[in-house]
Amino acid sequence: MPVEQKDALFTLIKSLSKSEKRQFKLYVGRLGGNADANFMSLFNLLDKVSAYNEQLVLKKTNIKKQQISNTKAHLYKQILVSLRLSPIHQNTRTHLREQFDFATILYNKGLYKQSLKILEKAKVLAIEKEEYTLAHELIELEKVIESQYITRSMSDRADVLAVEAKNISQKNVALSKLSNLSLQLYSWFLKYGYVRSDKDYNIVNDYYEARLPKYDFASLGFTGKMFLFQSKLWYGFITQDFLSCYRYSQKLVALFDEYADMKQLHPVFYLKAVNYSLESLFYLQQTYKFNETLISLEDSIEYQRFFVNENTQLLSNLYLYQHKINLYYLEGEFKKGTSFVPEILEQISAFGKKIDQHHVMLFYYKIGCLYFGASDYEKCIFYLNKIIQNKDLKMREDLLCYTRVLNLVAHYESGLDENIDELVKSTYKFLLKMDNLYDVQRKMIKFLRNLSELYPHELKEAFRKLHAELKEFENHPYEKRAFLYLDIISWLESNIQAVPVEEVVKRKMNSIR
Repeated sequence: MPVEQKDALFTLIKSLSKSEKRQFKLYVGRLGGNADANFMSLFNLLDKVSAYNEQLVLKKTNIKKQQISNTKAHLYKQILVSLRLSPIHQNTRTHLREQFDFATILYNKGLYKQSLKILEKAKVLAIEKEEYTLAHELIELEKVIESQYITRSMSDRADVLAVEAKNISQKNVALSKLSNLSLQLYSWFLKYGYVRSDKDYNIVNDYYEARLPKYDFASLGFTGKMFLFQSKLWYGFITQDFLSCYRYSQKLVALFDEYADMKQLHPVFYLKAVNYSLESLFYLQQTYKFNETLISLEDSIEYQRFFVNENTQLLSNLYLYQHKINLYYLEGEFKKGTSFVPEILEQISAFGKKIDQHHVMLFYYKIGCLYFGASDYEKCIFYLNKIIQNKDLKMREDLLCYTRVLNLVAHYESGLDENIDELVKSTYKFLLKMDNLYDVQRKMIKFLRNLSELYPHELKEAFRKLHAELKEFENHPYEKRAFLYLDIISWLESNIQAVPVEEVVKRKMNSIR
């Protein structure tokens, strides 16, 4: 049975580009004897096959069973060394680590002066690029060397290094606190989504205030400002202050524009800043600005305007496809959006195991919403079931809740309502279990539960009554979150007016423009 997903070496080999494979063979071929080595035989075999199979390795190579483990480990290490030498994987960090290694080698050979010269240049670069952790390591090695190599002209060197080490340590502590806060708020959002009540808001606010370190904005530098803006942005997302989210996402983008070389050193954070900007514009329903920003992102990806490797390429495509779907929502072009689904599925397949299940399921939810808006309820149910039936899913609680509610509505609309009572009960139990039941959801469940008892001529009045009740929550600080994932209001209006959901949404979008 194939175990591709469990074999690290096989996965690594399959991730290599043609140029990386060619470079690896050139790297190995620098020593003539390697051409026939066991690890090269293993590489050539695994490069050709579609799944890792140990029996095939034993059959097609001269490697003995007891040699497989060591041969695989050796090959894995050689591939990583080769990749490290590749220009595409070179950046300021790899350069600084390389200089640190060179300085260490020179120190071990007793060439103190040469070692110190390399360390001094590397330290200046590390501080300039705000790589303070590496700068601290460089200073620590300088201190070790200076303890053995002290000249009279540099008699105050120990004090200088001590002050430098102290300053760098303080910067590291401040940056660590800001980066921790950003990460913790992001983790909170993934687990709980938006605040659900004043109690939730106070908990998040206290959590944020208690962990936000005191800082002097002017002295933060690029990295400190970046983590500060990220923290404020996530606080805005959790508290549903999307205008604040947009403001800080724009500050992040502007920060990268000011320090343009940082886009190469921190391409992931730059991409996330653009993504946050698009997310905010989507929630603010700013279609024109959203489309403008999306086109800019697509151009940046196409022309590789910042440093691109497999990781950034994957992330940029992930964001691009998510927001292309969001644009169909904003424009109310659901039917047109469903024609885009095959390309989305192809992209999900291309992502493979490189993206987590949360993002895959998020795609399925968005696809389900597209089909719902296009009135293709059976396909909507098909994609929502992919989420519901995933028992190992680690996904935001709010998205899981609205998946269940949308699934219930889709069953009603599709006419697949013979088991609607059972579905209502299971959905209600699920929401209660998650302790995530809101007034909007309660009213929706109650309405759907009573639908089967209504006569046809009573339906429109029932829709009007629910519409009036839910309209009150449209701008509610906490309940409005329901309409971010599931446009129940437009669905009700489509039933009242006897027109497709798509037409209702288009009218609304045209009135906003």
